[in-house]
Amino acid sequence: MSLVAAYAVPHPPLIVPAVGQGQEEAIADTIAAFREVARRAAAHRPDVIVVTSPHAPLYRDGFFIADTPEEHGSLGAFGQPQERLSIRNDLSFAEAIAERLRRRAIPTAGAPQGAGDLDHATFVPLHFLAQTMDLAQVAVVRIGLSGLSDADHRFLGQAIAQVAEEANARCVLIASGDMSHKLKADGPYGFAAEGPQFDKAVADIFRSGRLQELFALDGALCEGAAECGLRSFEIMAGALEGAPYTAELLSYEGPFGVGYAVAAFEVENAPGDTEAEAAAEIREREERGRDIDPLVALARASVESIVRDGRVLPVPANLPDELAHRRAGAFVSLHERGNLRGCIGTIAPTRASLAEEIIMNGVAAATEDPRFPAVRPDELDLLSYSVDVLGEPEPVESLEQLDPKRYGVIVSHGFKRGLLLPDLEGVDTVMDQIAIAKQKAGLRPNEHAKLERFEVVRHTAGGEPRHE
Repeated sequence: MSLVAAYAVPHPPLIVPAVGQGQEEAIADTIAAFREVARRAAAHRPDVIVVTSPHAPLYRDGFFIADTPEEHGSLGAFGQPQERLSIRNDLSFAEAIAERLRRRAIPTAGAPQGAGDLDHATFVPLHFLAQTMDLAQVAVVRIGLSGLSDADHRFLGQAIAQVAEEANARCVLIASGDMSHKLKADGPYGFAAEGPQFDKAVADIFRSGRLQELFALDGALCEGAAECGLRSFEIMAGALEGAPYTAELLSYEGPFGVGYAVAAFEVENAPGDTEAEAAAEIREREERGRDIDPLVALARASVESIVRDGRVLPVPANLPDELAHRRAGAFVSLHERGNLRGCIGTIAPTRASLAEEIIMNGVAAATEDPRFPAVRPDELDLLSYSVDVLGEPEPVESLEQLDPKRYGVIVSHGFKRGLLLPDLEGVDTVMDQIAIAKQKAGLRPNEHAKLERFEVVRHTAGGEPRHE
C-alpha cells in the first residue's frame, strides 16, 4: 500500500453553514468540489489521512507534527463553539516521518503549551470528510508548515509517501491552503496585481498536473499575492513525485477577495484499485449476449471490493446512462445457497446517481445488515445477487389498491417508517405485508399508519453464484 490520492483544498470557515449563515452560497462550486473530494477520499478507504496545514503551529527551523494520541477542536473562534471535531492521531506514522526528517537534520516538534487544539485549516477539510467517513475509525497525522526552504517542504512530502509505503498503509494527503488574499480592493488585504496572477499560475499547474512547476514560481510574485497555501502544495508535490497520477482542477473561486482552489490528484494503479475490473465486468454483458445486467454486475463489484480490499468501490467510468445519470432508491439483496445473506436499501435516492446508490447499498448489505455477520472473502463465490430499483411512492386510499405480488408497501407514522418489497416468499396477503412493514417500522399491529405503495423493477440477470 502507499499514497493513493492527494487533494488541494482551501479552508474558509464560512464554508461551514453554521459560520457562513448563507454567505457560503457564494462559493457553491467550492462546496460541490469539497463534497466530491470527500466522496473520493472515502472511496479510497484510507488507513491514514495526512493533513498539511498553514495554521498549525509554525516553526522557523522545523516542522510541527502532532504528537498527542487525540486532538479536539471547534469553530469557537468563529462564533460557533458547538461545531466540534475529534481525531485520533497515528503516532507511529508521525514518528516515522519525524525520523526521516531528523536524518536530514530537520527538527520536528509537537504543539507548544496551550496551542494543541485543531486549527481551522485542518478543521474545515475534516468537516467535509466527516460527512463521508467515520473519523473515529481513520487515523490522522497533522503537520504544519515551516520557515525552511522549498526543498525541505518537498522532502517532507517524499517522506510522507515513503512512510506510507513502508507501513503498508493506504494514505490520503490533504494539502490545506488558500490561494492569494489580494484579489479584491474590499478583500481582507486589498488588491494587488500579483494576486490574480499567482492564482492563475497555480490553477494552471493544478489543471496540468505539472506540480514540480510550483517550485519555480517567482518569489516576489508569491509574496505580493499574500498566499498561504504554496508550501502546503509543495509538500503535496513532493509526496506525488515519481508516482503516476491524474490531475483535475475541480473548482476555483474568489468572491471574497481570497482564492479558493480545489484540485484532485489520483494515483493511478493504486493497490486494490478495482474500478477498471468493475467496468470490464459490466461491459462483459455486451460480449455475452447481454446476459449480465449492469446493475447486478455493479452490485457484485461493490461487495467484492469492500470484502476483499476493504474499500468502497469508486464509480467506474463509462457506465450506462441508467446508472450514471438516473437517481432512484434501490435495494441490494444477497443470498447464499438460497438463504438471505444481507439486504439493505434506500426508499428514495440519497446519492448523486443510481450507480452510487447501488455501490453504497452493496457495501451495507455485505457489512452492515444487523441480522447477519459481515460477508467473508471465502463466501463471495457462493453469493447470488439481485437489485431492486424502486419507483416513486404513491398514496394508498384503500387496501384494494395493494397487491403484495406487484406492489411494495411503505407504512409511516410520525418519524417511524417501514418498507417491504413486493413478491417475497411467504408474504401472500395484503395484511401479512402491512403487518411485517409495521413491525419493521416499530409500530404496533393496531397502530394507525399512513400507507404508500411503489412498484419495483427487479434485476437478477448474471447474479447467480460463481460456485454452488
